[in-house]
Amino acid sequence: MNASDRPLPYYAPQGDEVAVFEQAHAQRLPLLLKGPTGCGKTRFVEHMAARLGRPLITVACHDDLSAADLVGRHLIDDHGTRWQDGPLARAVRSGAICYLDEVVEARKDTTVVLHPLADDRRILPIERTGEQLVAPPAFMLVISYNPGYQNALKGLKPSTRQRFVALAMDYPAPEIEAAIVQTETGLPAAAAQQLVRLARALRRLTDHDLEETASTRLLVMAGRLMAGGLPFDVACRSALIEPLTDEPATAAALAEVVAAVADIG
Repeated sequence: MNASDRPLPYYAPQGDEVAVFEQAHAQRLPLLLKGPTGCGKTRFVEHMAARLGRPLITVACHDDLSAADLVGRHLIDDHGTRWQDGPLARAVRSGAICYLDEVVEARKDTTVVLHPLADDRRILPIERTGEQLVAPPAFMLVISYNPGYQNALKGLKPSTRQRFVALAMDYPAPEIEAAIVQTETGLPAAAAQQLVRLARALRRLTDHDLEETASTRLLVMAGRLMAGGLPFDVACRSALIEPLTDEPATAAALAEVVAAVADIG
């Protein structure tokens, strides 16, 4: 199936992010997405790639991801030594959209590789082969990260940030988030709204040491469990409380919030 033939992934716009993405692609500008985990950054990129009819290559960045993992490396097989492109090189050669999810999680040498692709040069030097790939007009580089995790060791340098057009994303407004949950799960509107009320209550908690809060992604997971027949409290315990904390006291406090929202209905 060609990129232009695949179904459009559902995405509910919150502002002018669709227009910004389209213009960044048309003007050959790289894009930086900032926002909390589970707020829809990846779905947004999938939606836009399908909307633009472009192939999408996604890389989930992690602590061990190096520049060589992105660009490529020499491999040895029965026929000798051969070069194998990494996902970034494949995206440049094919004119795809390359999405580096949570880029600050990767090793520091990866951002240096991105610099010549993210400015007016739009090139990818491959030192090990002597090639210099020139990105075609359709190629687009998109990166994302969660500013909530940013610290001295894991942050984007100004020299990197200032090469990108940036979009700040957050959890959707209640009516949009309820529509997302309903569309993704098939729940009745009242049940979707109940989950959103719970999420808003959990997000207001400031006296518990939670690394993350209730994301739209977790709401959809809870909604799918409910659509399958699980009660509200059981679905929320399995899809929200347990993924958010390992501390019994914190889990008990979150369960009280779930019970309060369940009583309201």
